[in-house]
Amino acid sequence: MKSAFRRKLQGAEYGALCVSVLGFVALLLACLGIVGLVAYAVSQRTKEIGIRMALGAKPAQVLSAVLGQLSRPVVIGLLVGASGATALSHVLRQVLYGISNLDPIAYLSAIGLFVITVALAALLPARRALRVDPMLALRYE
Repeated sequence: MKSAFRRKLQGAEYGALCVSVLGFVALLLACLGIVGLVAYAVSQRTKEIGIRMALGAKPAQVLSAVLGQLSRPVVIGLLVGASGATALSHVLRQVLYGISNLDPIAYLSAIGLFVITVALAALLPARRALRVDPMLALRYE
């Protein structure tokens, strides 16, 4: 009886493992996409950063302006994504054993990973742009 029950659960366990691996790959691809998009958006603002630095802005002010401007789309995207995941989890609830449809640890870890990814993706190019001479940044095109 135990072996029959184990064989019956084995298919569900493999399915859950496959979904977990695919979810992790999707999360990794989303983070890479965010890094590319944010790095491109910040690199397009090199001229603006140069102007701000030439006018006497402190690096902390420039970094907070860059991060502040990127935070709104990120928050909206995270809210839409979390809402979609919650709706989809209701559908998948019948297949997943022993997992509630609202797993706060999974949601919070994914949101935390995205926030850290966006912050690092914005911080690295912005710091690079801050080190550029303002005259060179003004000529940048």
